[in-house]
Amino acid sequence: MDNTILNAKPVELRRLPSWMKRKKTESEKVIAIKRIIKEKGLHSVCQSAGCPNISECFEKPTATFMILGNTCTRNCRFCGVPTGKPESLDELEPLHVAEAVKTLGLRHVVITSVTRDDLADGGAEHFYKTITEIKRLNPDSTTEALIPDFRGDSDSLRTVLSAGLDILNHNVETVPRLYPEVRPQADFQRSLNVLKNAKLLKPDILVKSGLMVGLGETEDELKDVFVSLTDSGCDILTIGQYLSPSVNHYPIAEFITPEKFKRYEILAKECGIKWVSSGPFVRSSYNAEELMNQIRNESNG
Repeated sequence: MDNTILNAKPVELRRLPSWMKRKKTESEKVIAIKRIIKEKGLHSVCQSAGCPNISECFEKPTATFMILGNTCTRNCRFCGVPTGKPESLDELEPLHVAEAVKTLGLRHVVITSVTRDDLADGGAEHFYKTITEIKRLNPDSTTEALIPDFRGDSDSLRTVLSAGLDILNHNVETVPRLYPEVRPQADFQRSLNVLKNAKLLKPDILVKSGLMVGLGETEDELKDVFVSLTDSGCDILTIGQYLSPSVNHYPIAEFITPEKFKRYEILAKECGIKWVSSGPFVRSSYNAEELMNQIRNESNG
């Protein structure tokens, strides 16, 4: 599973440093968005993975839709999304997502998914159908796909890119040394190849990736990753604090201070990544619309 949008259990919340504490509210708007998602039979990664930013994002409103069900075929130790035998594909899901986008009036839409290694194409065709339906019903909305690695299959990647999305996102998540413990079914180079191939297949697309920090990585290791991402054509990078979903998941090694997050941002830009969002609460799709607007303004300026 390639999502970094995680939360902590109540037992851990008492140990959070002051800069990581955030109140959650249930305004009428937040409740309404949850109701629309439920009525359409959809999943948002905001809810499925317990994102700490959910109230803020739903209030805007923004939402990240998780397609291909709510059960992942992989068992990454950082992720709070359920794992096991996935359900059958919902053929109406692409239409229902597009309808929800229209109802919510979303101007920038992020589509992600669980990893579906049980499907021949990893769910790429379902991504394609969802994005094209969104564009059909919401022609003025920009689209971003946060995809799994599709086991490195270039045809699956080509299928998603052919939908005409604006941003292709795939998270490397952590440094290579930690992959065996944190992402045992993934491969760092394979994830880099997803980004590199996306840029080769569609040079005009924005390529994005994300990192969690606080798992025990070093600054030198992060710098090496920043350089590797730059060499792979990554335009946008998000860096956020890892929060363990439960005591059974990978433990937090360190809470990164806001000052250190700023240093990581500067370092990533020095390594060649043009747009970097770095902070304790930053997640792959956090403030994605604002970032899209920033990129548009800078590109037009």
